[in-house]
Amino acid sequence: MYTYQLLHDFTKKLFLTIGCSNEDATTVADVLLAAELRGIESHGMLRIADYYNLWKNKRITVNPNITVVHETPSTAVVDGDSGLGMVVGKKAMLLAIEKAKAVGTGWVSVRNSNHFGIAGFYSMMALQNDMIGITMTNANPLVAPTFSVDRLLGTNPIAVAIPADKQPAYVADFATTPIARGKLDLMHKKGLKAPDGYVQDKSGKSSNDPNILTQGGAIVPLGGDYLHGSHKGYCLGSIVDLFSSMLSGAGYGPWVPPSVAYLPVKENPDVKGTGHFFGAMRIDAFRPASEFKEMMDKWILTFRNSNPTEGHEKVLVPGDPERENEIKRMKEGIPVMPLLIEKVNEIADELKIEKI
Repeated sequence: MYTYQLLHDFTKKLFLTIGCSNEDATTVADVLLAAELRGIESHGMLRIADYYNLWKNKRITVNPNITVVHETPSTAVVDGDSGLGMVVGKKAMLLAIEKAKAVGTGWVSVRNSNHFGIAGFYSMMALQNDMIGITMTNANPLVAPTFSVDRLLGTNPIAVAIPADKQPAYVADFATTPIARGKLDLMHKKGLKAPDGYVQDKSGKSSNDPNILTQGGAIVPLGGDYLHGSHKGYCLGSIVDLFSSMLSGAGYGPWVPPSVAYLPVKENPDVKGTGHFFGAMRIDAFRPASEFKEMMDKWILTFRNSNPTEGHEKVLVPGDPERENEIKRMKEGIPVMPLLIEKVNEIADELKIEKI
């Protein structure tokens, strides 16, 4: 087990060393360690090597010139200048929140960014302002649409955070696929098989190999197959792709750049990088915030107090498992696989900084 502070300090130091400002290195560490605390290891320190290799291959700008290229009172398009996604994403969400403060809602679409970690980090930024936060991002194409063998979509997550009063906030943060690439990587490293309905081989047949993506296979949409509603997962993933790309001019479908350096970027001069979409909605633009949050408490308790199925102690509300993980890991420490520690320590050796 490792303390939050130890891992945060190490991560911040690493990104400072490759040229990030103190503020930006802190942001990267904040987002990666938020994932570790919340039990979303696939988007935590596992990603350090990906970002480091992208930087070494000159595909990430560590001091980006992030600009607003189009704007109205309630909307904006942000160009991230190929910056680290966490740096671009935080600034874009702050802009959405500022617009919501001014006119009730704020909507910001982003182009020319990179992988930004967990989507929930940004939607939760709205909570302290009595706002609903909404986040979407497209991702490099690893997902085959229903009835396709071609990889055309990313895992394309959606995150929605809604404040409550006495109850913890509602936080839904989920991919539009049964699994994220990072979790497949973890399964492969641990020698586990992928469950049925998660991935397919290059011919479109179901597979249990978590390493199938390196052999031309694909992740399937949420639902697994048509019989179990994969066409609905396909719809969700395509909605995220469209919101994340069409409004800003970011890459879409097969032209979203890979978040790993060993895969080449598909050239398309008409689009720019990875795209995100952020929304902030001020509750009192609709009704008094106190009334809304009191009603949210009732909604949450209605679901949490419902009768669980056999073998389960309680019915969970979105955000419960991650919040419980956060409390436990902040107190007891964060588990990190030895192989991952070994990998980040190799990077530390290259950069001549203190290892974990």
